[in-house]
Amino acid sequence: MSEVIKCIITDDEPFARKGLQGYIEKIDFMQLVGVCENAVELNSLLKKEKVDLLFLDIEMPYVTGIEFLKSIANPPKVIFTTAYEKYAVQGFDLEVLDYLLKPISFERFMKAANKAFDYFNNQHTNAAQREYIFVKADNKLEKIHFADILFVEALENYVAIYTSERKIISHLTLKMLQETLPATAFIQPHKSYMVAVDKINSIEGNMLNVQQHKVPISKYQKEEVMEKIVNSKLLKR
Repeated sequence: MSEVIKCIITDDEPFARKGLQGYIEKIDFMQLVGVCENAVELNSLLKKEKVDLLFLDIEMPYVTGIEFLKSIANPPKVIFTTAYEKYAVQGFDLEVLDYLLKPISFERFMKAANKAFDYFNNQHTNAAQREYIFVKADNKLEKIHFADILFVEALENYVAIYTSERKIISHLTLKMLQETLPATAFIQPHKSYMVAVDKINSIEGNMLNVQQHKVPISKYQKEEVMEKIVNSKLLKR
């Protein structure tokens, strides 16, 4: 992985923020792009910055780290930083990368940083090498080539994968599938959809036309979606 891991620290304790900031500065493959005192500030910053990793405290005023993580669609990966062991199970249920107990030693922090490096490195490597995915549907494993996918729709604990020929329903979450799909080929115009950029025929208002289908664009995502589509130079004219 050639790119650095972009990070945000969120903690209501000044001493904890300063300590984590100093640790990140020592890690050459990490870049700190923001420091927040609470989840409200973090929510605003995430609308402006594209980041890979959050160092997120749990017990904070207004909204806890766990409440915040549950409230947003497809958040960055998270390493919890907390003084309380009681949240460990909830943390791993939320698929966090690691769980750091305060006070955090640099040795323990470096171990978590290396775990994050390995995770993102594997994601990039696997996405570059893989051209298809197997999903379970109708009691069998279905092989679906990424190039055949038009878009994916979230249906609570299931996803509907649309191709030109068919619609496949599988017991997956959109977040799980998003981590498998090649990031450069797919965009997320709405919290419930992932769309193949090269399958978009046109844009009408807040809708993407994908063959005979229409996919909504969230008003919060529109600027980012339009930028990705234009930059891709794959939009059919």
